[in-house]
Amino acid sequence: MHFESIFFEDYILNDKRTTLGRTITETDFVVHAGHTGDFFPHHLDAEWCKTQPFGQRIAHGTMIFAIGIGLTASVINPEAFSKGYDRLRFVKPVFIGDTIRAEVTISEKSAAKNPEFGTVVEHVEIINQHAEVVLVADHILLAKRKEAST
Repeated sequence: MHFESIFFEDYILNDKRTTLGRTITETDFVVHAGHTGDFFPHHLDAEWCKTQPFGQRIAHGTMIFAIGIGLTASVINPEAFSKGYDRLRFVKPVFIGDTIRAEVTISEKSAAKNPEFGTVVEHVEIINQHAEVVLVADHILLAKRKEAST
């Protein structure tokens, strides 16, 4: 991790970055269940899951979101901050042993209410080892302008 000042004007539409991968483990399932209180059998009961359509335990969607977004956190930008996420969708299941990575594309730029800032949207896709999108979300940033617009 490092600090880097990236202003609104520095974000370029359709710029893309890809993270390294991260393999999902059984320990991830157990720790996430403990953190959230989500002990549903879909995530933790291997025998019951054998009787279900996926045939095995599936990862918590919130865990894949947290880990996937964590993979994107490599630069600390003191000129911007997160306003949150929109359009979050769990597209495909993730299983123990799957490896995920994130692809981030600058998809929108617009004026913000405060003229000292602009809004930037990063479209995030979490992708498994089979090149399948498993999760999508839009990350909304408020980024300082180099010069305030009028």
